[in-house]
Amino acid sequence: MCPRHDECSPVSEAGAAASEALAAQLGNQLGKCPLPTRSEVLQACRDAVRDGHPLLRAAGELTALHRRRLILARRITGEIDEYRAQQVHAIDRWVAPRLPVAHGGAYLHTETVGAVLDRLARLTARAEAALAAESDWDIWFAWERLAELSVGYEDLVAELATGRRRLPTGS
Repeated sequence: MCPRHDECSPVSEAGAAASEALAAQLGNQLGKCPLPTRSEVLQACRDAVRDGHPLLRAAGELTALHRRRLILARRITGEIDEYRAQQVHAIDRWVAPRLPVAHGGAYLHTETVGAVLDRLARLTARAEAALAAESDWDIWFAWERLAELSVGYEDLVAELATGRRRLPTGS
């Protein structure tokens, strides 16, 4: 059960098997239960969540998948990922001194410009790959995600230029 609401039930095992069913369940439950707090999400990412808010369970499962991927990726894609990380860092080092000083109340963006560009590159590669092998829905979804992120990038650039947004430090 949701820690804040009894009417929020966890995602069923059958629902977790199919992404469309999971999305439908999450969508149905969202109206009854607010989105989890930052602390709840971070806790769910650290510890396996067996019940509770459906998004917390999903976040925990995603973290487990990323942990497995990291272990496997070191064997398979370690060199590529290391070079990507170097590229992201180089982008961030180039961007940082060129930004205007952010206003005192500027909102913090969750990613650096390098990380956003890395995601744009990943989504571009996925969208191109979807053209060859996926259903019409998957093609549309891949290109839609790419379009949304590219608009988000454009918004980020505009907000950085005016000092309304700032980037995380220490990356």
